Amino acid sequence: MIQRIQSLYLLVALLVTGSLLFTNMLYLETTTASMALRQNGLFEVTGNADLIGRTMPLQLMLTVTLLLLLVTIFLFKKRQLQLRICGINLAMHAGLSVLIFYYGKHFSKLFNAELSFNWPLVLPVVSIVLLLLAMRSILSDELLIKSIDRIR
Repeated sequence: MIQRIQSLYLLVALLVTGSLLFTNMLYLETTTASMALRQNGLFEVTGNADLIGRTMPLQLMLTVTLLLLLVTIFLFKKRQLQLRICGINLAMHAGLSVLIFYYGKHFSKLFNAELSFNWPLVLPVVSIVLLLLAMRSILSDELLIKSIDRIR
């Protein structure tokens, strides 16, 4: 299962995307408060970490993306299905990046705050690159199997 290169790419993409569960994605600064966007909401950094705003779609998309990555790793015997789910996961990661950016702009406008993006914003992009590499490896495996079947 993990001995194939695409499984390794998918595992690293799972770890990279899973790290979004534990990091602050962006920061907002107002004159009175400092806030951080996490996967489950906007929290105040200064003070006692009160929840300011919910981000349920972001949390849901991140959870679904992680589950799809996990399922994709274990579909190593069904390459066509694995390829299709990788494509869906690619779109989900792009949506995840857009959603993080949207919430940053939305909360920035709502609280009239200065927005500063943090390094975890590039993690979905890194996962997209890893998913593209995994899809390329899955496709080359599929073509190899078809060529061996044609020789028989």
